[in-house]
Amino acid sequence: MGYRYGNRIQKTFLPCSIEEYVSDDAPVRAYNAFIDELDIEELGLVIDCCERVGSPRYDPKAMLKLFIYGYSYGVRSSRKLEREVNYNLSFIWLMGGLKPDHKTIAEFRRNNIEVIKKTLKLCVRLCIKLDLIDGNILFVDGTKIYANASKKRSHDKRYYEKRLVEIDERIEKILEESEVIDEREKQLGSLVKMSKEYRDSKRLKEKIENILKEFDKKPDYKEINETDTDAKIMRDKNKRFEAGYNVQAVTDDKHGLIVSVDVVSEGNDVKQFSRQIEKANEILCRDCKVACGDAGYANTADIEKIDVKNIKVIVPSQRQALHAEAKPFNKQEFRYDKEKDCYYCPEGNILRFDGRDKGKRHYLIRKAETCYECKDYGVCTKAKKGRKIVRLEKEVLREKIEAQYKEKESQEIYKRRKYRVEGVFGHIKENLQARRFLLRGKTGVRVETFLLSTGFNIVKMIKILGGVVNFIRKVKVKIPRLAVIG
Repeated sequence: MGYRYGNRIQKTFLPCSIEEYVSDDAPVRAYNAFIDELDIEELGLVIDCCERVGSPRYDPKAMLKLFIYGYSYGVRSSRKLEREVNYNLSFIWLMGGLKPDHKTIAEFRRNNIEVIKKTLKLCVRLCIKLDLIDGNILFVDGTKIYANASKKRSHDKRYYEKRLVEIDERIEKILEESEVIDEREKQLGSLVKMSKEYRDSKRLKEKIENILKEFDKKPDYKEINETDTDAKIMRDKNKRFEAGYNVQAVTDDKHGLIVSVDVVSEGNDVKQFSRQIEKANEILCRDCKVACGDAGYANTADIEKIDVKNIKVIVPSQRQALHAEAKPFNKQEFRYDKEKDCYYCPEGNILRFDGRDKGKRHYLIRKAETCYECKDYGVCTKAKKGRKIVRLEKEVLREKIEAQYKEKESQEIYKRRKYRVEGVFGHIKENLQARRFLLRGKTGVRVETFLLSTGFNIVKMIKILGGVVNFIRKVKVKIPRLAVIG
């Protein structure tokens, strides 16, 4: 059997025009159509057609297409994007033959943060318009993504203060040595070398001083990373401690499309539930009917902010999540009297209010002898002061949320949470290999998160709408404008 051989010098190797480089159903055409239909001026991209001295700038629409398409396929760095626009046919087609260098690409991303953020918002509004997002049931979840910094570069305030003293001593020594050489006017040392060392030391001193100022701005930071001052040491699901960020995503129940994303420095999700649901509701322009999260969001005070809006909250308590069996003589076996503000134990003895601390109310039996004489002493309690019960200030709400979670309908919704929201992070971290941010600082990592999220939505929309051709047809007919959105 014969073989087929390629021929690199044949003149018909590529089509005559760039337009023929990709087929009509190539995914890159969907990204092109989406960006083309956006109102660029409303997004904040000003296209200046006035004549300017020097080399003309690149089309901002083309640059935005480059980032959205690149991030959708895991091509994130400016140097890799530069390579793609030179050698990848789909990128060459998308850019119409434009070949910006990596510096130009990086500068566009840095200068158009708000534009990229609004692009995700418009993508979500398009999904609403196309009835791909109904906004009735929202799921929220978080994941840790490593920062572009080593955890070994994270230090406490004491470390930086010590470094500052050492730098001051070194600067003083350099100045003394310079004076000695100058006085002797001999070739005992290189003033040029010393001058460079002096400049480097001054630069380092300024950097350390700025880091020390960050401790005043961020009182919750015990350590600050020298490379990325916004990154925080966090524990991931593998119980590894790394410098990173907590990425939050809210998705819709209908197709698992992203409604909103955020990046926070808090290592846990305890206070994120209300903040993230409210951000999503703002984009939806209305409140959802159900908000669902895992046990990491089980904070009664925070959940209350959503519950008061008549939104059904489905969040298991830590006890429910762990499927812990109730121990003998647990709090549920003690009856609470709201009018008298006291508890009655199974034997009928009273536990009275004994004070409060950090949002918790304490109830204690007045006479310890009552417990000693009880037949259940040693099982109910072994405390010398007798049995004690701790009640949350928001205990009624906690009981309500626990009861809501147990409902059959809630259980069905909670089961869908895994593949509606956790699938987002699975795609980003596994398929796109975006386990570590490339940019530094909270602003930079948010830009990357917006780009990854917009790309995720477009990839999923193409599939839901039945392919690229249908996507393009729908986008051209129904894409909303920012002026209409408000």
